[in-house]
Amino acid sequence: MDVHIPRSITVGLRSRGVDVLTAQEDGADTLSDQELLSRATELKRVLFTFDDDLLAEAVERQRSNRPFSGVIFAHPMNISVGRIIHDLQIIAEIGDLEDMQNRTEFLPL
Repeated sequence: MDVHIPRSITVGLRSRGVDVLTAQEDGADTLSDQELLSRATELKRVLFTFDDDLLAEAVERQRSNRPFSGVIFAHPMNISVGRIIHDLQIIAEIGDLEDMQNRTEFLPL
């Protein structure tokens, strides 16, 4: 989870058995967007964000063929917390890391 994601989303996912790591828990809450995406890739985790700048970083990596573990983006004004939790749970349950390699997914699904 990116640093700006509400705790309610993390709690909701964990209550459904989804393995979630926040940037704060990882000690990565002060990293730049580039560093945070690199850290998520190092940990083999997909990064969920509301941040347009992080989305731009993912697009830049796609264009320059620099690998990353994947980004899931949602605009918080276009989706409810409940729908975010639902959609992220689906992605976690049916997908795997290879499915998200070098990809950006947008919520709602």
